[in-house]
Amino acid sequence: MSNEIILVVDDEKEIRELIKIYLKNEGYNIILAKNGEEALKILEDQEVHLIILDIMMPKLDGIKACMKIREEKNMPIIMLSAKSEDMDKIMGLTTGADDYMTKPFNPLELVARVKSQLRRYMKLNKGKEETDNNHIIEIDELVINMNTHEVKVKGENVKLTPTEFEILKLLARNKGMVFSIEKIYERVWKETCYNANNTVMVHIRKIREKIEKNPRKPQIIKTVWGVGYKVEG
Repeated sequence: MSNEIILVVDDEKEIRELIKIYLKNEGYNIILAKNGEEALKILEDQEVHLIILDIMMPKLDGIKACMKIREEKNMPIIMLSAKSEDMDKIMGLTTGADDYMTKPFNPLELVARVKSQLRRYMKLNKGKEETDNNHIIEIDELVINMNTHEVKVKGENVKLTPTEFEILKLLARNKGMVFSIEKIYERVWKETCYNANNTVMVHIRKIREKIEKNPRKPQIIKTVWGVGYKVEG
């Protein structure tokens, strides 16, 4: 049985209960909230390992709730939305979400994505306890500690989401190698890539905003036009 705690936030009771049934069958502990305000109150006192967060909700919507959560917390967030437009997806990812699903969704696919995000997150947290033989990668003023999952720029800590860290780690460990958007998605999300261009591009943009001197003229994560991305060797 799993010990991970998942917070499901959705204003539709039927969807909350549906997600709860599927995730409880996998052994997860589930907490339910019907809006962003409730979710933030729960997070003040309760440890949570992953959040499933609807976008369209009363009182405090998912976008604003995600922004508030990301001010202090780093657990994976999977956004849900009845809208399928690219701009809604981009907005969700830009505010700090790790993944995005459009309603109506296949509950089994949601379970698979939850498992993928939790594997990455729990591995990241476990790594923080391992201090022997630290693996350090330095790129100009950027320092990445692969064991503790710490990222620093000019000696200052930089907060990356679990997905952002995995993308940066993939590129940094393979300096000079160009990765296509499809390959990045498959290596980081551990699933076949279908129309994931915006997902990867938004995460790359967020990483650049956090580690580059000038995100519009990146010196660390380079774009190889028509091919993909690389970190200079």
